[in-house]
Amino acid sequence: MNENDGSTAPGLDPDTAPDLSKDGWPEKFARAPVRRGRPPKARPKVSTTIRLSPAVIDHSRAGGRGWQTRIDQALRDWISQQGVA
Repeated sequence: MNENDGSTAPGLDPDTAPDLSKDGWPEKFARAPVRRGRPPKARPKVSTTIRLSPAVIDHSRAGGRGWQTRIDQALRDWISQQGVA
């Protein structure tokens, strides 16, 4: 192993790393909370199925990535114009 092979972080000598199998480390790792992914949202979006006209889908997809988000925003704008939410 050398500094340029990418197997360790730059400046880190694996021979001087502490032995994590001793001195209570296994217990500390067992108690540590596991956090994966992004934090949950308070009000996540709901997956649904909706039937839209081909013209609406074509127009939205023509704008590229994020077309579903743009449809969501258009519907939210329409709701706010109605004075509902």
